[in-house]
Amino acid sequence: MLQTSAGARLAVDIGGTFTDIVLLTGKRRLVSKLLTTPRAPEQAVIAGVRDILASAGLAFRDIAVFVHGTTLATNAIIERKGAKTALLTTQGSRDVIEIADEGRFDQYDINIVKPVPLVPRELRFTIPERMDVHGRVRLPLDEPAVRAAAGRLCELGIDAVAVAFIHAYANPAHELRVGEILAKVSPRLAVTLSSQACPEAREYERTSTAIANAYVQPLISGYLRRLKETMAELGYPHPIHLMTSGGNLASLETAARFPVRLVESGPAGGAILAGQLALERGERRILAFDMGGTTAKICLIDDAEPLKARTFELDRQSRFKKGSGMPVRIPVIEMVEIGAGGVRLRVWTPCSGFWWAPTAPVPSQGPPATGAVVARRRSPMPISSSVRSMRYASLAARSRLTPVWRKPPCSTVSGTSSLARRANRPRWASAKSSMRTWRMRRACMRSSAASPSANARWWPSAAPHPCMRAGLRKTWH
Repeated sequence: MLQTSAGARLAVDIGGTFTDIVLLTGKRRLVSKLLTTPRAPEQAVIAGVRDILASAGLAFRDIAVFVHGTTLATNAIIERKGAKTALLTTQGSRDVIEIADEGRFDQYDINIVKPVPLVPRELRFTIPERMDVHGRVRLPLDEPAVRAAAGRLCELGIDAVAVAFIHAYANPAHELRVGEILAKVSPRLAVTLSSQACPEAREYERTSTAIANAYVQPLISGYLRRLKETMAELGYPHPIHLMTSGGNLASLETAARFPVRLVESGPAGGAILAGQLALERGERRILAFDMGGTTAKICLIDDAEPLKARTFELDRQSRFKKGSGMPVRIPVIEMVEIGAGGVRLRVWTPCSGFWWAPTAPVPSQGPPATGAVVARRRSPMPISSSVRSMRYASLAARSRLTPVWRKPPCSTVSGTSSLARRANRPRWASAKSSMRTWRMRRACMRSSAASPSANARWWPSAAPHPCMRAGLRKTWH
């Protein structure tokens, strides 16, 4: 039993794979690591806190400070596991999130892939109203149209709604009134007003931020509410503080209302620690590297402080190209994030390629407990971008296509020269071509069995998969 418990401090970080818990009390530091429980993240938190408190001989009432960081919001957006969300916007601005800034992040790529909007077009509703740039009312709010839209939202089973009107940052009166109407018509709706989530000019960025906030609000607010109730039942008497993307602390109530501010919550804590360690060592400029289970982050520490920015892009389609993701206007610690962490996704097929059947579970971040597809293969293959893999899986699920990744057979093997020309890059096989796909796979199996040495030449164990080198380009039947 420790002599004093007045200074016990608890820190919890929920990642896509592991939940890390640290307890500081006096001069003693205890660390615990558990697998994250995605369906109910608070379960891993409570179990880990119980274990670490038992090791220290303390109780929940002995905790003086509780600081919490998480990447749940980021994972929900990347994996498209948020709430069913709708958008209410000014008449004529229905497609602002698809038009974006009318730019192309890769000018010369004719097969450019833009981020898939979190709100599909059929769930975007327009309301007659208009404010000018100075906040003056040009067209009064059509309240009957708002009530009609609210009724439609209830019919569609919408869980969250984002309200983003033109120039609402200059005068939020119309958005506030819509919020009041929605609260009366459907109190269960999670409503996000762009004038509160991001009260800034630039319609595309403000609308995108409001949508992202609404998309994850039911998930994050529900989790935080359950965590608060459970901690209170176990005897924890103090507030829970959440780490924001900018490295500051927010109350649990603020974080539940604006969960978009938590998108880089976990990595921000690591960057702040790196800055403190740099200051203690007398180093003014260092490079901080954080390897997680699903992603790796790099942050530049300049003058013992991590660099900060006012814009962040989620779910980038091209890793290092600005404009290829969904922008959110929040204070954030600037870092480079690579979608390849310590967890490896391995699959085996007769073609030694990558196969996801239509009924197979879509890979998600984390170990098999979180739904990742894991199987055997002769040579482990690290996925160069788990985000990209999940994106193709989600596209396939939405379009009812079956993604098929195959290694290119060698033309020196008898009977496979034409097959090599057809299978030298990833293909997307629809239901109509399922028989042809099976024939190609069977040909691969026969060729592999007939000439093992040639099979070894096709794909040396030390060489990366040709599809990975090609950047997983896709073609359509």
